[in-house]
Amino acid sequence: MPERTSIDLPGFRHVNPIPAAARIGPFLASGALTGRDPLTRAMPPTLDEQCANLFAHVRALMAAAGGSPDHILRMTFHLADPGDRKALNREWLAMFPDPAHRPARQAVAAHLDGSARIHCDLLAVLPDDPAV
Repeated sequence: MPERTSIDLPGFRHVNPIPAAARIGPFLASGALTGRDPLTRAMPPTLDEQCANLFAHVRALMAAAGGSPDHILRMTFHLADPGDRKALNREWLAMFPDPAHRPARQAVAAHLDGSARIHCDLLAVLPDDPAV
């Protein structure tokens, strides 16, 4: 059985003792990724700012794991206001501009901690060769 590897990110960590993600073989599963600012660790007040930070964390996670956003199979977004998706859709289209090559996506209503407006988690299938 392949060994599980924890993946941590500079500027991103959970309050609880869990990594940003874990990998077994080609499979990568994240924990909850938030819109917290990676430099100040503060939660920005707007959904626009939180979405920009969240997608930056996704890019950083995929790079740290040896992949890219092209390897993401599915993303689930947890929204404090599920009707407010303008900022989410803007970042989504910037990361995945080609409608024929987007990952699966789900957005659900959630009660989030503090001033968080959005969280996401993802599942990715990474290349065997990290240089790909």
